[in-house]
Amino acid sequence: MSIEILTLLFFGSLLFFLLLGLPLAFVLGGVSVVFLYFTWGFGSFFMVTSQIWGTMGSFTLVAIPLFVFMAMVLERTGVAKDLYRMMHLWFGGLRGGLALGTLAICAVFAAMVGISGAAVVAMGTIALPSMLERGYDRKMALGVINTGGGWGILIPPSILMILYALITGVSVGQMFAAGIMPGVLLMVLTFIYIIVRATLQPHLAPALPKEDRGTWPEKLRALRAVLLPIGVVVMVLGSIIGGITTPTEAAAMGVLGALISAAVYGEFKWSVMQEAAIRTFKLTGMIMWILFAAHAFSAAYQSMGAQELIEGLMQHIPGGPWGIIIAMMVIIFFLAMVLDPVGIMLITLPVFMPMVEKLGFDPIWFGILFVINMEIGYKTPPFGFNLFYLKGVVPPGITMKDIYTSVIPFVLIEILAIAIIMIFPEIATWLPDQFF
Repeated sequence: MSIEILTLLFFGSLLFFLLLGLPLAFVLGGVSVVFLYFTWGFGSFFMVTSQIWGTMGSFTLVAIPLFVFMAMVLERTGVAKDLYRMMHLWFGGLRGGLALGTLAICAVFAAMVGISGAAVVAMGTIALPSMLERGYDRKMALGVINTGGGWGILIPPSILMILYALITGVSVGQMFAAGIMPGVLLMVLTFIYIIVRATLQPHLAPALPKEDRGTWPEKLRALRAVLLPIGVVVMVLGSIIGGITTPTEAAAMGVLGALISAAVYGEFKWSVMQEAAIRTFKLTGMIMWILFAAHAFSAAYQSMGAQELIEGLMQHIPGGPWGIIIAMMVIIFFLAMVLDPVGIMLITLPVFMPMVEKLGFDPIWFGILFVINMEIGYKTPPFGFNLFYLKGVVPPGITMKDIYTSVIPFVLIEILAIAIIMIFPEIATWLPDQFF
């Protein structure tokens, strides 16, 4: 049977079972094992087992449960409320100030937890009612929360970046360093959009009245309340980028910092720690199963001759190497609309990365483009996770249509950011080159 027919059967089976709603790990692993058996026989399973065993021994892998646990503890400390209170007092007097403050909070909170949904739910609960009460346009408010929440997978420490590093073999520290300046770029572009929009259409994002802006003593107290959690982020990232610790050791320091924050906030309780630990075990277990399935997928598709097929197809794409990169971005963009980001990563990276390296592109730079595309997927209809996270916490009067349409200008901004990083790759590569 030809590789073309095998590819259609392989991916058709994956898509069919995923659309049935079956778990990603078992679909990916099950279909891959079946195709491996009929392609190479029983002996092919030894190769998969060997790869899985090698992954289980990875020291970097330990960073995932540690960062997840740090996220779960910080989520319960009430830091999101304190962050919003600070931004409310400091930025509320500006047109669009609450929107700018919410974006800044999302960036800080996302950096602390590394998970997209946490920032969306937290800000949807805290910031959205406040903005709506003060006359903000609902689409502006919804778009801001969706966008800021998605930054959790780009601004380090990021769980998806760790997975990317594990799959491709690049340095986690380099990925974390590479994510900082693109994260700043996205923030600046989004800030500019909000400021311009609020200036041209003041009714969309009005400034707070003077009585709601707070006094200077209140502002300083609010600022003092968030120094500790921000210090945790600085400690984690600084130790990695500065070369003091590995990502795994930095994750352990982050857990210690999160526990100290919980104690300071009065949330260091057995019930909180137990809940955080159970949620960490569940999420880590899911990630492990997905990683095991990814090895089976990679082995199955490579054994069919996937690389030769992909190289043959890519040769017919106009525009040379850059045309191929753009085609990859388009494929990832459309996949991100319908599939889980982790699943997309595991399906595409084993196929794309050899081609990226063969064309002479930096895998770190490509990783940042990949992650931003995943970020777009989190908030892009029809199945973006952030859309449904937000729907779960919005007031009853807000429809799914409102949420869908609110993200359009912010998606265009992120596509612009991808284009800028493609034209100026130094935005992603400069920091890793300086420290590694």
